[in-house]
Amino acid sequence: MTSTVVVGGFFGDEGKGKIISYLAIKDNPKIIVRGGAGPNAGHTIRDGDKVYKVRMLPSGFLNKDAKVMIGPGVVINPDILKKEIQDFNVSGRSFIDKQCGIIEETHLTRDSKGELKEKIGSTGSGTGPANADRAMRVLKLAKDIDSLSALVIDVPQAINSALSANENILVEGTQGTFLSLWHGTYPFVTSKDVTASGICADVGLGPTKVDEVIVVFKSYVTRVGTGPLENELSLEEAEKKGWSEFGTVTGRQRRAANFDFNLARRAIMLNGATQICITKLDVLFPDCASKNSFDDLSKDAKAFIKNIEDELHTPVTIIGTGPDTIDVIDRRN
Repeated sequence: MTSTVVVGGFFGDEGKGKIISYLAIKDNPKIIVRGGAGPNAGHTIRDGDKVYKVRMLPSGFLNKDAKVMIGPGVVINPDILKKEIQDFNVSGRSFIDKQCGIIEETHLTRDSKGELKEKIGSTGSGTGPANADRAMRVLKLAKDIDSLSALVIDVPQAINSALSANENILVEGTQGTFLSLWHGTYPFVTSKDVTASGICADVGLGPTKVDEVIVVFKSYVTRVGTGPLENELSLEEAEKKGWSEFGTVTGRQRRAANFDFNLARRAIMLNGATQICITKLDVLFPDCASKNSFDDLSKDAKAFIKNIEDELHTPVTIIGTGPDTIDVIDRRN
């Protein structure tokens, strides 16, 4: 039995989708299950010449032997979900919990025209209003929607049964620690807690059932939309460094800053992290692109990783060295 929880350490956009895709193939879990807020989070996955932009399904669907599930804490847009199931060819192994909330047209309207859009730059996905309706106990659930009946199961029962049968489980978080409704830069946050504890609650995984918590940090910090960003670089500086990026869901340009050790320390604490993953090392150190061995990294790149370990007192076990799923250095055992 091994259950691994993967969450973002900064403001989202850390490259969790690529890392989860890698772990889904490398560790061959029986189930990959997603928690989080809803389709306001996007993950980009590159598999050879194919690029997937995922908003609803777990990012580990590239493992064709694994079941992919969405936990009861997530609100679902049925149209987006069905399209991804079809586009990513995962029919027959995709499931949602009967308690998943349903985003309707009224939520999209409220999210795209209201004060929230102007105040915090909401994605307009309907996620926030749907979660608000859930708190008010008026939101429809997946078990109420006939067209979803073939997908509906008891997700907590499924994942806990798999663990009891000594199967591996991979739990996927969304957004990042400092977009948490409880622990983030309120009010510039998402509509739920997205730390490891919140993600586990979303899928029905109790704290004693968690074996590993991997917090994903990018080699630098980026943030989409409004809200504080310590030591933010100008757009010109970010472009000069090659840090000019755009959000998967919104298409908005991401703001950028250097790696923030204070944020990282707090993320380690809040998530109870047992391991660190560092992504986009190749952006900081281009000569490290596509490397698969730590020994092959440059002296400066090795020093960067060692400094993170020394400062955060947590091992860096996985390093992303490029956009493709296989561009990874895996230092676990």
